[in-house]
Amino acid sequence: MPDGLYIGLMSGTSVDGIDCALLRAAEDKLLLEATLQYPMPGPMREAVAALSHSGDGEIERLGVLDRHLGQLFADAANALLESAGVPAAAVTAIGSHGQTVRHRPPSGGRSRSDSFSLQIGDPNSIAEITGITTVADFRRRDIASGGEGAPLAPAFHVAAFSEPGVSRAVVNIGGIANVSLLRGTELVAGFDCGPGNTLMDHWTHRHRGETYDAGGRWAASGECQPALLQRLLAHPYLDLRGPRSTGKEDFNLDWLDGVMADFPGTAPEDVQATLAQFTADAIARSLRDSDLQVSELYICGGGAHNDNLRARIGDALPWVRVADTEELGIAADWVEAATFAWLAMCSLAGLSGNAPVVTGAAGPRVLGAIYPGARAIPTRS
Repeated sequence: MPDGLYIGLMSGTSVDGIDCALLRAAEDKLLLEATLQYPMPGPMREAVAALSHSGDGEIERLGVLDRHLGQLFADAANALLESAGVPAAAVTAIGSHGQTVRHRPPSGGRSRSDSFSLQIGDPNSIAEITGITTVADFRRRDIASGGEGAPLAPAFHVAAFSEPGVSRAVVNIGGIANVSLLRGTELVAGFDCGPGNTLMDHWTHRHRGETYDAGGRWAASGECQPALLQRLLAHPYLDLRGPRSTGKEDFNLDWLDGVMADFPGTAPEDVQATLAQFTADAIARSLRDSDLQVSELYICGGGAHNDNLRARIGDALPWVRVADTEELGIAADWVEAATFAWLAMCSLAGLSGNAPVVTGAAGPRVLGAIYPGARAIPTRS
């Protein structure tokens, strides 16, 4: 792997901000040098939410938001460099995930030829404004080769978190939860488990006007409702096996409201407690259904800060030690952003970034399209 500095930019399902990570590759080690969360303006969050559903003027809105998000991602990268005191010329490349507005994988019932995943946040604008070569559009090559296009993090989890002779799970709990199962330095499996924070966040915002349930304290004040939990766990996605991925297309407030129509009068805090148990049980089921008996589970993503959720996961998997990825060298909040810095590094080196055992792709593929920064483009003689 080539040494150098790489930036990773990531905005997830919750659209709460852009996670920025400055990753140094040195002598086969990955070192997190600096981090920053760059705020997502409210109107832009609303525009992303609106674009997640079909509507009038969709193409026009997509084109404008793509440009605006590209400019915002560039501003985020520049702010990271300024805070770290690192000049742009010292950075080899930016890996930008962008903002997902549609994810329609084969496991959702589509044919392979109809499957797609769409992320916006114009990488041309990022490369132009920062002057740094930018790599983006990481998911579509995997889909073109028959894969799910997600999750992409497991390949990075092997590089960053595996240890010879140790079986462990790495669980990223963002809007959606995904797991990587590692047997020593071998990636055995990886997939989206189901909902992560997305349902809890939306329910909290609706009833408390807050963007998330800090520490899971509101969920802790309620009581899990067994009948409601069983209805949630009956979601057909949870019965899928093999490569699978999901998103807010499957787990959203409209779906939850349809379920809640059969449970009128349930206290909001009890619904929140049940949603927390739903996420914990979906994760635990994924591990119980696997062929790998893990002894360690490391959490990353925003869910690592939800003490109530972590406790529920521990209760559901009493034989597993639950910790977070900071113990393994990268703090929980920055693993996803670091993933896309690493994927940019793989792309420039001509190395595969996907894991076919995870996505179901026909084979290893170099992911991402490369947009040279202005300083990387020679003039014609």
